[in-house]
Amino acid sequence: MERNIYLSMMDINKAGDKFFSRFPPAKQTGIETIKTGDAFERVTAKPLFAKRSAPSFHSAAMDGIAVRAEDTYGTTERYPKTIKIGRHAVWINTGQVIPGQFNAVIMVEKVNQLDDETLEIRTPAYPWQNVRKVGEDIVATELVLPQGHLISPYDVGALLSAGIFSVTVRKRPVAAIIPTGSELVHYEDIKEDEPLGDNRIIEYNSRILAGFVRECRAIPIIYDIVPDIEDRIKDTLKKAVQSDADVIIINAGSSAGSRDYTMHAINEMGEVLVHGVAMMPGKPTILGIVEGKPVIGNPGYPVSAIISFEQFVKPLLYNLQGINPPVTPHIQVYPTRNIPSRLGIEEFLRVNIGKVGSKYVATPLKRAAGSITTLTKAEGIIRIPALKEGILQDEEIKAELLVDEDELLKTVVIIGSHDINIDILADEIRTKGHDIRISSGNVGSLGGLIALKKGACHMAGSHLLDTKTGRYNISYIEKYLKGMSVSIFHLVLRDQGLITAKGNPKKIKGIEDLIRDDITFVNRQPGSGTRVLFDYKLGQTGIKPESINGYDHDEFTHMAVAVDVLSGAADCGMGIFAAAKALDLGFIPMVREQYDLVIPTEIVERPNILAVIETIRSRHFRERVMELGGYDPSRSGQFWMEIDGQD
Repeated sequence: MERNIYLSMMDINKAGDKFFSRFPPAKQTGIETIKTGDAFERVTAKPLFAKRSAPSFHSAAMDGIAVRAEDTYGTTERYPKTIKIGRHAVWINTGQVIPGQFNAVIMVEKVNQLDDETLEIRTPAYPWQNVRKVGEDIVATELVLPQGHLISPYDVGALLSAGIFSVTVRKRPVAAIIPTGSELVHYEDIKEDEPLGDNRIIEYNSRILAGFVRECRAIPIIYDIVPDIEDRIKDTLKKAVQSDADVIIINAGSSAGSRDYTMHAINEMGEVLVHGVAMMPGKPTILGIVEGKPVIGNPGYPVSAIISFEQFVKPLLYNLQGINPPVTPHIQVYPTRNIPSRLGIEEFLRVNIGKVGSKYVATPLKRAAGSITTLTKAEGIIRIPALKEGILQDEEIKAELLVDEDELLKTVVIIGSHDINIDILADEIRTKGHDIRISSGNVGSLGGLIALKKGACHMAGSHLLDTKTGRYNISYIEKYLKGMSVSIFHLVLRDQGLITAKGNPKKIKGIEDLIRDDITFVNRQPGSGTRVLFDYKLGQTGIKPESINGYDHDEFTHMAVAVDVLSGAADCGMGIFAAAKALDLGFIPMVREQYDLVIPTEIVERPNILAVIETIRSRHFRERVMELGGYDPSRSGQFWMEIDGQD
């Protein structure tokens, strides 16, 4: 089949205008009548008027005695009055009917009972004092809820109180979700410990999309997985269009690949309005219409699928119910580092957010469209406009919040060198009962110190070796943190070396073998402590960097290096033993190094920071670290020294 070409890469706003204009707000779902008790989060299709007054009788607003106000006039503390039970007053409880001859209630606290029949009062009452009159809340025939109103739990109570026991509401929109791909397998068709085999992927996008459909108060219908066969996709699309579905989502098969049939199916059966949107992730989105129904070709990568849904399906599902999508809260943030971006494409960047000093800082997560975990970890999303080539570290930008703003105050931001123990810390601090989130950014040890200097994090993870003295971190702190007082706490000692494929098939013995023509290397990024260590070792052996195949191929984490080796993208790489062990790879030890946490002294005594230090000092944390292999946590959490940083 001939390869698709994007018809036109359309601006995200223009794409939305073109698509939504075909489905105006007036084009809503049908109506149905349901019991009021089942009406929570449904949208009224007609105005609702009270059938009864509430309350429907005069009732006591509090405990006390019901009286005729006129009988109490002239009463004072100095000249109290006595009244008889039965003729001039009756005892009454909150909510009870006021007997017809009475028109006020005196609070029980202001009544003195002299005997079984006689009461003394020291204050007068005025007409209708402490009385809920008929219709005080709702008067029969008045409007209770307008048309197009999202019914809340309070509304349900008000409707029942007004005698409205059934309501006419908009039908919930139905979204048909069609997963496509010959490589996909349903999770129920495999056992948890069963290997998938080559070219097989567990299908989960449909479950994610179904969850988002439910959040939009709509009903998801998930179809069986459809293989990459054009006629099968067309047949399934035809069934969905002829069903009760209001919206059809075809997941995957929406890019410009030679086996992507979604665009052809929509175009043959209806009209393709947009093929390609200038946004990232989500560029391959297709927007179309078939027999009057919206059809969205949703990208296959999970993050792309979610961004596409948020921009085009979510507004549509709300519009079909006659209401607007909920407003997403935003805050202003500063990036923890410069963030380049592609000109001409609006980028949705997932970030961790924490408050450092008086400002919120945002740490970018991995940009990969297939990395669903970036959304499980993200606290916000930054939108980088299409006409910007990125964001500078000192540039303020708006972030869409994915968590409550209060949660951001519980976030401890750690920037610097990557270490698996930071992930252990993030879990362990929760296990110990602290309501604290750990946000980590992997920019290398030097990047962490610079972020600390700029006020972009609470602490920096660092293992920078001073090749002249053999000591870690001190000379770098003195150079880059001048004028800043910091305290250094040990985190771990860890084994660094060469990660190789399992069994070391290339028979690599040490750093000297990296100049061999048959070996491909993967490095860590410049500024990382691992890169500094590797360059130091190269200098000791007299090996020039340019003689190593792959020296300039760098990754930002030890696990990324290990994955490159596991996948065959490299024969070996520089990293820690724990990463090699985690993926069952080979390891050639080179040095045991010191990894520290550098914290501004002025914040060390803050509760969240103390909780971090307390956690890494704990026995359980150290035990978990030991299980990873290649670590010595015997000094974890130990204060090492304070450097005042003054010139």
